[in-house]
Amino acid sequence: MSVSEDRTVQPTTVAPTTGIADPAPLGLAAFALTTFLLSAKNADWMSHATGNAWLGYAFAYGGFIQLLAGMWEFRNRNVFGATAFSTYGGFWIGLGLWVQLVVNPAVAAAKPATLAATVTALNHDLGWILLAFAIFNTYMLILSSQVSVAVFGVFLTLEITEIVLCIGNFNAGAALIPTGTIKVGGYIGLVTALVAWYASAAGVSNGLAGRLRFPVGRPLLG
Repeated sequence: MSVSEDRTVQPTTVAPTTGIADPAPLGLAAFALTTFLLSAKNADWMSHATGNAWLGYAFAYGGFIQLLAGMWEFRNRNVFGATAFSTYGGFWIGLGLWVQLVVNPAVAAAKPATLAATVTALNHDLGWILLAFAIFNTYMLILSSQVSVAVFGVFLTLEITEIVLCIGNFNAGAALIPTGTIKVGGYIGLVTALVAWYASAAGVSNGLAGRLRFPVGRPLLG
């Protein structure tokens, strides 16, 4: 998510001003994998699994590792990358904590007569969380048009994912399994993960001195 054309297009192994490698490919990879796991659950692909495969990685990879990428972007004086990676690192850690500290205790304490109301309230909680991040993502989407086509694609697909899942969770009621709208959001989230993985792969390839390089596209707004 670098705003430096030299770092996203030209092959270089280190950032010339700080002496550290570009952390954007790592942050994008961490975001992509965790998004893929949660989106697979939302798309109802995990009917034969617990559905919680994403949870540990929300703390360790999408959370902690992406947060580290954000801190390294501060070192690189990249305000856009630092803000994006740090925020979504916090998103994953916060979402994991919400499940552990709010969802699981609330469901465990619910009685048959109150279970539906509890699940509805939890779905609304998630709707509000997604709405808040969709607002943040809106101005990051606009600003990503000055980075590259690949990064713009990440924020565009993510924006659609967050909006659809926000609507889906507000309308889910007491549903314990993904509704039709949430499944749609899950499929869009899978596309988001693939786009982020591509942007990560492009960053790695362009950070090497080899001949194999993946294009990221020039900024839409130069």
